[in-house]
Amino acid sequence: MYDAIIVGARCAGASTAMLLARQGHNVLLLDRATVPSDLPHGHFIHRGGPQRLQKWGVLDKIAAAGTPLVSNIVMAAGGVPVPGKGLFVDGVPFGCGPRRVVVDGVLVETAVSAGAELRQQFLVEELISDGGKITGIRGRDLSSGKRFTEHAHIVIGADGRNSRIANAVNAPMYDHVPSVSCYYFSYWSDVPGDALEVHVGRENIIFAFPTNDNLFAVFIAWRMEKFHEVRADVATRFMEALNIAPELAARVQAGNQEERFYGTADLPNFFRKPYGPGWALVGDAGHHKDPYMALGITDALRDADLVATAVHDGLAGRRPMQDALADFERERNQTSIPLFHENLARARFTPPPPEFAQIRDALLANGNQDDINQFLMANLGLLPREAFFNPQNIGRIMQQTAVA
Repeated sequence: MYDAIIVGARCAGASTAMLLARQGHNVLLLDRATVPSDLPHGHFIHRGGPQRLQKWGVLDKIAAAGTPLVSNIVMAAGGVPVPGKGLFVDGVPFGCGPRRVVVDGVLVETAVSAGAELRQQFLVEELISDGGKITGIRGRDLSSGKRFTEHAHIVIGADGRNSRIANAVNAPMYDHVPSVSCYYFSYWSDVPGDALEVHVGRENIIFAFPTNDNLFAVFIAWRMEKFHEVRADVATRFMEALNIAPELAARVQAGNQEERFYGTADLPNFFRKPYGPGWALVGDAGHHKDPYMALGITDALRDADLVATAVHDGLAGRRPMQDALADFERERNQTSIPLFHENLARARFTPPPPEFAQIRDALLANGNQDDINQFLMANLGLLPREAFFNPQNIGRIMQQTAVA
């Protein structure tokens, strides 16, 4: 019998397995695919994600696999670029964009090294219950066809937004909002650039960054109602949208596209109740939102930390498992619900307030890089907004402009 069976061996599941195994628990980690393998999803990590990877001792492994660590940013709204240079949080570059085959691979390898048992190409077909409590799984090895029954104190679903585990336990969904945008992206070689680039237009956002194998990733979002038009001619619509950032467009067009376009409009926004008797949900299985603010992996890592702490407390007898998991939901939501609504507003291309442009223009006129960095970090969520957007600080910046 296992302490925990985790279904899904990607960022959330592998991290949870690693953390529980490091605390001495007997963990079975399952995935229906061969892991690691790439996924056509966004993969920039920021807003505390690199710092958590550093704390876990895996960021250096991700960097050693050829992942650029990103400390520079260019953020542009209305065609006016604002450059940030040397952005670090706790001594760690603020972001990185490892391909999923890299970050998932490092996390799975670290989980196995910590003692977790990994079974790949394993399909969970049903959950076992006893007296209303989930007690294990039944499933099938897809390569051999052999069927298995395994038991555990808790089954954790880390199997994505269309989670089979969530469906099997009828996990209640709340704050559900259907997809509001669609995305397409691809990868180019021979495109110079060491920064995260964010270009916001009235109808699009462009998100671009360096990634593994000396490639440059470019993601573009459109309003949901544009999906069928974009899908009908992705290459043309993509390059048209790229023109809101002419300098970036020139670099991309001079490079070589190395992969096909990937895209989706299946981007629902929701929370699920992430626990019940004998089960829990982590990562996209428990909470999913539009990728506009690129929070998916960061959220998955954070929630893995939270759920592993709760499950450890329950398994160790420190407090009842259900009480510990209730705290997990509360802590997850305390952080995620405000970001959920902010992200939705941005994904709907809600215009920034007029003072945003005034402050931006004042910063560029003053040319104080520290102030510019603080402005960008506050907008990225790397710094509390009130630490920058307070009357005293804004008054100081505007006064400097008036004097100049």
